[in-house]
Amino acid sequence: MAETRLRVLLDEAEIARRVEQLADALAQVDDGWTVVALLQGAIPFTADLMRAFERRGRHPIYDSLWLESYRDARESSGKVMVRADISRPIEGRPALIVDDVFDSGRTIAYARAHLLAKGATHAIACAFVRKPQAVGEPIEAIGWDAPDAFLVGYGMDEKGRYRGLPHIAAID
Repeated sequence: MAETRLRVLLDEAEIARRVEQLADALAQVDDGWTVVALLQGAIPFTADLMRAFERRGRHPIYDSLWLESYRDARESSGKVMVRADISRPIEGRPALIVDDVFDSGRTIAYARAHLLAKGATHAIACAFVRKPQAVGEPIEAIGWDAPDAFLVGYGMDEKGRYRGLPHIAAID
């Protein structure tokens, strides 16, 4: 098996700095929302963002929504499927959708429509990484504009590997 070569693009300290900046901005518009992490990739970012909100005296409700469009491929299938729905009622509450990567916009568009259909008053979206090809669905907050590369780490994976890296790297 050939060794995978990883090139670090964003280190742990820079990720932490950007999470704090996002939390500063989002805490200003917090209106009692439910934070909905899109599984599986958004777990590290959502955990960091939730802790940053707590440091700012904000206490959002946490939930998660497992949507799948990639499986083990490097490109989206174009079809979004719900693997596991949110577990708490969202009717009458605003939602903050948190994702790891914003590229085609399909996943966030699907999540937004899904949560609104369940009665959320409104839904805004935040992703840590925006890929250069990102189009379509509006997104309210971005942590980092990434280069056009296949990324791993900080929740992003290749066939389930590398999600736990504390930095973001490109696979060379």
